Amino acid sequence: MLGKGTGMKRIGAMVLLLALAGSGAMTATAAAQQMSVAEYQRKSAKDAKKQQKAQKKMAAQQRKAQKRIAKAQKKALKKGQKADAKANRQLQH
Repeated sequence: MLGKGTGMKRIGAMVLLLALAGSGAMTATAAAQQMSVAEYQRKSAKDAKKQQKAQKKMAAQQRKAQKRIAKAQKKALKKGQKADAKANRQLQH
């Protein structure tokens, strides 16, 4: 069997262990959450650059799509004019 006080020693050791682990975790998260002004500025600049790059990419894709649409419209117009010219030639003969 266990001797007198071993249960209390185990409980005390467990409480001490939990207290140390909890305090260590809290200081680690507090340090990780705290950001210096320079780090904040770097992060802001990086995020702004990333957003600007995404906007530039979207604008390029939009220009490309507009070019594609314009080309398709031009092609359709040309095809229609060609069909009209053919129909007019057939009417004249």
